[in-house]
Amino acid sequence: MQLSHFELLKPVCPVCRAQTREPKQLILNTLVRQDTNNIIEGILCCPEPACRHEFPILDGIPVIVPQLRPIVSGWIDRIRARDSFSESLESLLGDCCGSGSGFDDERQRRSSYTWDHWGEFDPAINKSVGQITSPGAIARLLKQGIDLFPKKLSTASGPGLDMGCAVGRTTYELADHLQRPVVGIDLDISLLRRAQQIHASGIVEYPLRRTGLAYDRHTFSVANQYSQTVKANIDFWCCDVTALPFSDNLFSFTSSLNVLDCVHSPLTALQEIERTLEPTGRCVLASPYDWSTSATPTEAWIGGHSQRTDTKGSPATIIRQLLNSKEHPASLHNMHLVNDMKNASWQVRLHERATMNYSCDMLAIEKLRQTNK
Repeated sequence: MQLSHFELLKPVCPVCRAQTREPKQLILNTLVRQDTNNIIEGILCCPEPACRHEFPILDGIPVIVPQLRPIVSGWIDRIRARDSFSESLESLLGDCCGSGSGFDDERQRRSSYTWDHWGEFDPAINKSVGQITSPGAIARLLKQGIDLFPKKLSTASGPGLDMGCAVGRTTYELADHLQRPVVGIDLDISLLRRAQQIHASGIVEYPLRRTGLAYDRHTFSVANQYSQTVKANIDFWCCDVTALPFSDNLFSFTSSLNVLDCVHSPLTALQEIERTLEPTGRCVLASPYDWSTSATPTEAWIGGHSQRTDTKGSPATIIRQLLNSKEHPASLHNMHLVNDMKNASWQVRLHERATMNYSCDMLAIEKLRQTNK
């Protein structure tokens, strides 16, 4: 955790906010390990006597979530896991654990996300032939979203927020666009550690899935892809997008790409975007509305059910109603739809012969200058 980001963002206690207490700014209560401006290991604490909740900093990543115990206990094996195996030993371990194991699941996620986020800078991939899709889809999606806004810059001047940053490429792209500090957040500690490692070393190293349990180790440098100013403006935190540990009216720009259908309460996530954007702040929101009850209870879906209603269960229709204060009882009164793209392309590589193709609904949203009650 960069001290400069900690001092700028001034994170507040998400537990106090969830319990409707006035949230206090977190303090650095325990410093275990530090590298210049970066806190590697330590503990943040809420100074409120009625709370005193603690939040760990693990490998430079602060974990600031209201439900800390289930998050840490659910990820403890990955938090403690060694990840410096040789390619041959990792392959053997993968064969031993087998398809569908936690080890295999994590390797598949690392393969899919790292390939798309950083693969376009990999000389080995660029020289290969017969690819059924190209890496960089998530970066292209963000650029399309940014281009939906007028060229005239917003008057908002705060830092940026990249929700669902995974292994970090969109955080870099947003920081490059804004030329100001950006924090990338995710709940997946494993992916965040990859993002942090890439950020610290400038080296991408990951297993690229060929098929089944067969992977090839890819290692390449991205150290010269972005300026030192952009790199200094980036930090990665573990946060819940439905319970952001940030004050109101903080961010000038928020990106939320393909996150909405991966959280337990999409409406709450939208409300948190509205709360933390500063007036005239902008948001790029994209989603394929690929709902699953494993992530989101059916009752919390934005559309995707109740097709007998006037909206026919259309998520795209309902989310636009939410952005119009007169069309929905749960409307986001301070948010305004500037522009949209109803079929933005996004792909996720599964292996060398399989790719998931998505058509995302992309919205360019701006917070009103004068907020409404």
